[in-house]
Amino acid sequence: MKEDQLSEVLSIRAAFPKIDFSRRWLWALLSSLILLGLFFGRGLLLRGRTLDADVITQGVERATVPVVITANGTVEAERSINLSPKNSGVVQTLLVEEGDRVTQGQVIALMDDSNLRGELIQAQGQLAQQEANLDRLIAGDRPEDIARAEAQLAEAEANLRELRSGSREQEIAQSEARLQRARTTLQQQNANLQRYESLYSAGAISREEAEQRRADRDVASAEVREAQEALALQAAGTRDEQISQAEARVEQQRQSVAALKAGTRSEDIAQARAQVRSAEGTLQTTEAMLQDTEITAPFDGVVNQIYAELGAFVSPSVSGAGTESSSSSSILQLSSDRNEVVVNLPESQISKVEIAQPVVIRADAFPGETFTGQVERIAAQATISQNVTSFEVRLSLDLPEAEKLRVGMNVEAQFEVGRLENALLVPNAAVVRGAEGEGVYVLEGGEPVFQTIQTGETAQGKTEVTAGLEGDELVLISPPSEEEERGGFAFPPG
Repeated sequence: MKEDQLSEVLSIRAAFPKIDFSRRWLWALLSSLILLGLFFGRGLLLRGRTLDADVITQGVERATVPVVITANGTVEAERSINLSPKNSGVVQTLLVEEGDRVTQGQVIALMDDSNLRGELIQAQGQLAQQEANLDRLIAGDRPEDIARAEAQLAEAEANLRELRSGSREQEIAQSEARLQRARTTLQQQNANLQRYESLYSAGAISREEAEQRRADRDVASAEVREAQEALALQAAGTRDEQISQAEARVEQQRQSVAALKAGTRSEDIAQARAQVRSAEGTLQTTEAMLQDTEITAPFDGVVNQIYAELGAFVSPSVSGAGTESSSSSSILQLSSDRNEVVVNLPESQISKVEIAQPVVIRADAFPGETFTGQVERIAAQATISQNVTSFEVRLSLDLPEAEKLRVGMNVEAQFEVGRLENALLVPNAAVVRGAEGEGVYVLEGGEPVFQTIQTGETAQGKTEVTAGLEGDELVLISPPSEEEERGGFAFPPG
């Protein structure tokens, strides 16, 4: 026995002076145990190691467990849009306030429609006019219209005959007699003028009276010239161009009568119908624009925010947008009553999820509570963020429990994608990756030994072992580090 160990024994004996050392066999046993502990403790110290009291082992188990995929996400409204008018205008009336619940089709705002009211009246008048024209063409011309046209034709024909036949002898005789009367009147006026000029020279009458007689003589002279020209024209007969004009007038009138008797042409009626349809389209467009001045809710929901005040000028924007860029030209934001959960699943897991698959949801705001839902939509296109490829998955929530969830809450969704039947399982913490690949440390003869394994699915904090273990091993929950392996990691025997 070494000196330092003997000193320790003697110090222990000195600490118990009242012990009856006559029972030497008991004292010898106690001393042996103390010495044995000191020996092993000193040996560990000499090796630079102490026994790690935190080392935990667990036996490999065989069980049936569900395979669950977990994803974090948030609660969002199923639909959220910014409502804008279809046409630019001024907000005339707001019928809702922030926080109000509205139903589909409910009028929530009115735009100024004063200009459209005038356009509506004008469009209605144009349609009425075109319809009346179409009715007139279909009904055809009235008998009195035809009779009037025939009378005008007869008059034109008579005038043409008169021009072609020229002046009659009686008419020439009348013109000669008119000329003779004009000449006689001129002679009388000349005699009167001479007499009055003599009286004026003698100072018997005024100059005005003499001038009046001169004017009467000039009028009589003009009438003589006019009668002479009329007689000359009658003697010469009608000019060719006058006859041509009269013939053209007769032909035009004949065509008018024929058209009235034949009725309206089919192409004229077709053109009138087209004009009616055009007027109807203009009226429908105006009515639609007038109807669009009533801003209605496209679905049941809640008014989240109002962007425009009374009298504000707003213009069309992207109706489905939810960003601030579109709010400047929007009236308000509307969100649906129903909420949904949006999560992102990695590319490697998306194939395990399908539409209508049940989902269990847990919210940070309600610890200990679970909500249920199902897969509603899976994004057709992946998104890449920080070199991670994922797919957006939208989950519908089952009522009424889901009404407790609010937009923006953080949640965790669990997808059960399968079950491990009678599987060999080890804790996830026991699986390590070494130079030889994945494996676990098993306890053999009090020493940790690295055992290579093949792994399968993970579920409930455990990993499926498909090869490498028999099922009766003890695995280390906290495997030794490289320094511990080199230093000779030791376990208490037994």
